[in-house]
Amino acid sequence: MTRKLLEVNDLKIHFKTYAGVVQAVRGVSFDLYEGETLAIVGESGSGKSVTSNAIMKLIPQPPGIYAGGEIKLEGRNLLPLSEKQMSKIRGNEIAMIFQDPMTALNPTMRIGRQITEVILKHQKIPAAEARERAVKLLNLVGIPMPEKRFKQYPYEFSGGMRQRVVIAIALAADPKLLIADEPTTALDVTIQAQILELMKDIQKKRKTSIIFITHDLGVVANVADRVAVMYAGQIVEYGTVNDIFYNPKHPYTWGLLGSMPDLRNNVNEELRTIPGSPPDLIHLPKGDAFAPRNEFAMAIDYEEEPPMFQVSETHFAKTWLLHPDAPKIDIPEAISRRIEGYLKEAQVNG
Repeated sequence: MTRKLLEVNDLKIHFKTYAGVVQAVRGVSFDLYEGETLAIVGESGSGKSVTSNAIMKLIPQPPGIYAGGEIKLEGRNLLPLSEKQMSKIRGNEIAMIFQDPMTALNPTMRIGRQITEVILKHQKIPAAEARERAVKLLNLVGIPMPEKRFKQYPYEFSGGMRQRVVIAIALAADPKLLIADEPTTALDVTIQAQILELMKDIQKKRKTSIIFITHDLGVVANVADRVAVMYAGQIVEYGTVNDIFYNPKHPYTWGLLGSMPDLRNNVNEELRTIPGSPPDLIHLPKGDAFAPRNEFAMAIDYEEEPPMFQVSETHFAKTWLLHPDAPKIDIPEAISRRIEGYLKEAQVNG
């Protein structure tokens, strides 16, 4: 049986502001297994990036507060660890690929030095061996002429190539867990597909576990094993890729899936959007935070927060629509058609 690498239990992250306390992450729980990719999906402000930064213990304190919960890496709770202890874990056991490769790289340092620094920080090996490993990493992430590129500066690389360098740096100490925070958002569609394929290939070769943060459900269809859909600081649906794409249960998930571009170029189909805006996390509404944007909301949605209902052994959703007494509501036909078209096209292209 695959070993559990990461366990997040009832994680709560707050931020103190002049306006009040922002409840950015509200009781998030999930597991990650060796060699698995978990995609965390949601709109801006849903709490997905705060969750990923919390795993690395990169939340600035103050204004951030770890208000509760556990983050266990191979059974060891990271939250009580000191900054000195965490500095040994960052890069070595957990590494992060950031969204913008230009700001993630030091413009005044040659690429090779930036990679070898990480290797030498975590491994006691000669500089010559570290250099050799760095060149091999550049080759692994698909950078041509790695010996030559080793001596160049970030400005001499294209956006896609810079992102490959960032991935090489993240892999430098051979971490068990890789967190990719919107790694393809700043790239065009063609380069985006190449980076996603690269990450899949690296995972296959190295058996690395990956947490993939994105606002776009479309990019995870061929990348993730499981998906956690976040809204207003909570996971509202959780399941395998097949659960989420073929049998979505939460109205918010329906909205995200319906917002995906129609790859069949059906110009007669109106682009769907989720009405309204995410809630104020300082003054949260009573009941289900998604209720004001939910066309299927019932009276109880405005009074009481729903529990996490179990749909199957692998599939869970936080919506009153799954209550035995709730009216049966199927996924809207327009959204269903869009998902079906997207999946057919993705299978052809994937």
